[in-house]
Amino acid sequence: MTRHLLAALILLATLPCARAAGESAPKPFERGSWQRLLHEHAGHPTLVHFWGVTCGPCKVELPQLGRFMKDHPGIDVVTISADLVPNLPDATKSMLNQAGLGSAENWIFDDGFAERLRFEIDPAWQGDIPRTMLIGRDGTITTIEGSAEMTDLNKWSDAQAATTR
Repeated sequence: MTRHLLAALILLATLPCARAAGESAPKPFERGSWQRLLHEHAGHPTLVHFWGVTCGPCKVELPQLGRFMKDHPGIDVVTISADLVPNLPDATKSMLNQAGLGSAENWIFDDGFAERLRFEIDPAWQGDIPRTMLIGRDGTITTIEGSAEMTDLNKWSDAQAATTR
């Protein structure tokens, strides 16, 4: 019995090392998560991307955002899976990892009332994805409906970098 307990403790001790690579499960996005996210990223340029596992354009855009995150370490990148199909955390995590976004701050809608979550984010949002919100250092939010052009994201990132000089 002592050997089994010791083996279990060793196994548990290695789990944090597996997560050290930065690939963890998406956090549950619930009521109040949007305000918490804004508060935690206040003063930092932040790209927030809403997407879904069942969204065709999202599948194309995710790897581009993975490259953007790698090329722009000064930008906080947050993804939020806003899929209306429930219980897709494994597929969500897999897609994020394949796109190079496994180490980003990742969330997944975790409320049966998705309309309420969307309303907290933007009362005018009807739920269309992909959707990207660029939050500047000063808190200014620019919303991109549909797929974002990487040239526009690069220009925004350059403008954010210029405000620190």
